[in-house]
Amino acid sequence: MKLARFAIVLAILALWETLSRTGIVNPRLLPSASDTLATLIDLLQRAAVRKDLGVTATEVLTAFVLAVPVGALIGVLVAENRYFGDVVRPLLFFAFSIPKSIFLPMFILVFGVGFAQKVGFGFFSTIFIVIMSTTAAVESVKVEHLTVARSYGATKLQTAWRVYLPSMLPVLLEALRIAMIFNLTGVILAEMYASPDGIGHQIAIWGENFQMKQLLAGVVMVAVIAMTFNELIRWVETRCSHWRT
Repeated sequence: MKLARFAIVLAILALWETLSRTGIVNPRLLPSASDTLATLIDLLQRAAVRKDLGVTATEVLTAFVLAVPVGALIGVLVAENRYFGDVVRPLLFFAFSIPKSIFLPMFILVFGVGFAQKVGFGFFSTIFIVIMSTTAAVESVKVEHLTVARSYGATKLQTAWRVYLPSMLPVLLEALRIAMIFNLTGVILAEMYASPDGIGHQIAIWGENFQMKQLLAGVVMVAVIAMTFNELIRWVETRCSHWRT
């Protein structure tokens, strides 16, 4: 499977290179893959770009660390408390269906242009998927497992650790991968819209100035970061596969 993935990536790069080099696509609009990768290496050697990457990473991690426990707590309450769930569920589905980008100007007005605005919007973009995924994970726990645990006198803490967590973990890990995509997208969008720093700010500048090599290199940079996190969670998921019930 890994070999097939590697072959697909090579095929995409070869097609990209061919389209640009042969002139099928205007090289000004689509610089070749080799030129883009060379530009990416050059950008990573610049202190300003590394600083912007550090800013974006800090914002993304802060928003993620805040959104995951808060969203998980709300998700558990929605699943376990029938009255709270009946009240909140329609509101969650309504909020989840609305494109989050339309709320970005509100965050700028409330928090200004800076760290709080970007972290806040990343948090807002992430928390709904965490809430809904946690709710689904709690509801996926089999009733017979809970009945057996309680019949043996398990405490609430033991039930949570021995029954809920093993049953929920595969769903939660899958949710974390999706949540990080929403989180990264939200932070970069906030940086592109209004920010003095961050890699999203740089990508916006490159796009406005029609610097296509830098723009595509920035997109590849963000894609590699997202894929790295995705593969990290996938690795953790395989390590916890024996918990699947």
